[in-house]
Amino acid sequence: MTIPSFNKALNNENVVHLPFNTKAAKSSAVPTALSARKARPTAIVYCEANFGLDDGKTANGLVRHSEKYEILSVIDSTQTGRDTGVVLDGKTNGIPVLGNIEAAFAKGLRIPDYFIYGMAPATGMLSAHERDIVLDALNRGMHVVNGLHEFLNDDVEFVAASKANNVEITDIRKPRPKNDLRLFSGNINTMPCPRIAVLGTDCAIGKRTTASILTRALIARGIKAVMVTTGQTGMMQGSKYGVALDAVPSQFCCGELEATVIEAYEGEHPDVIIVEGQGALSHPAFCTSAFILRGCTPDGVILQHAPKRVHRCDFDQMPMPTPEAEIRLIEAFADTRVIGLTINHENMTDAEIGSSITDYHKQLGIPVTDALARPVDLLVDMVLSSFPTIEKKLTVTLQ
Repeated sequence: MTIPSFNKALNNENVVHLPFNTKAAKSSAVPTALSARKARPTAIVYCEANFGLDDGKTANGLVRHSEKYEILSVIDSTQTGRDTGVVLDGKTNGIPVLGNIEAAFAKGLRIPDYFIYGMAPATGMLSAHERDIVLDALNRGMHVVNGLHEFLNDDVEFVAASKANNVEITDIRKPRPKNDLRLFSGNINTMPCPRIAVLGTDCAIGKRTTASILTRALIARGIKAVMVTTGQTGMMQGSKYGVALDAVPSQFCCGELEATVIEAYEGEHPDVIIVEGQGALSHPAFCTSAFILRGCTPDGVILQHAPKRVHRCDFDQMPMPTPEAEIRLIEAFADTRVIGLTINHENMTDAEIGSSITDYHKQLGIPVTDALARPVDLLVDMVLSSFPTIEKKLTVTLQ
């Protein structure tokens, strides 16, 4: 049978950060209070011509799960009238795709509190047409959440529109003032909690998805796990601990991530911390993987790979690296080890997934699984087999 695209397979209950609940270790379901859902502000997500695609990963993630906003609709005129759950996962979720902002204000619909720019284009900037759309959102009385490298609060036209309509603009990627940014201290090396980074052989390959599933699965097993996000999507979803690493000046990247990981440890005292990866260490267009390896000094790395992806996302002239080459590079660059490989099954059949898992396991000699197409217990076992002390803590807790 044919497996849906990796970006279309995650169900809408996967989470970025969950409270610990060791008493519910036998169940993977995590209840959400109805009152908390009702209290969330409403939002529409703009994702013109990109919903369900790589550059629409922010909208995709928000539709599947958001602790911070109640998503009412997605704007994408190329898929007007479709259900977003069907587009992503093959099952309805009641969140429609609309053709434009006007449709979101149609009679009988709930008025959104927020307009979220839900794309991650390579340029990181708004087009002239998109500027008009964002200004329209502000003039309609919606707060704007922006995940681009272009900071709208630095633009006099946007600032004037937000003040005139008494609404706010949130630039998710905007780092704190330089005087408040933190340098690497080395204190993370004294932290007893294991750190596992989920890296990849490319960008937009499912690192955040796998990291989220792993965090959820560990918690469901009764293990105290917390996820540290490193990109704008996880932060928009409501991650408790995160930093938009690719917007931080390079001198402070390692320090900002180190400090965030330490905050997660001091705030939660977890058994394990999962760190979301960015880009790929071998990718010449991105440096964030290097900062992640330096900043969180992971005790282990899980590598995400898409066997059917021929070239780098957005770079047709760059062929994909092999997992073996990426593993050699990671282990040469940092004092860590790759403990497992996870498959992004885009454009693969179930039989092809099985063959890839078998072949890569034989070739690399490490556990291999697919976080979405195979039981999550295999993903948890990948961690426990490399960190038996975590399993010992679990045994003591359950006793």
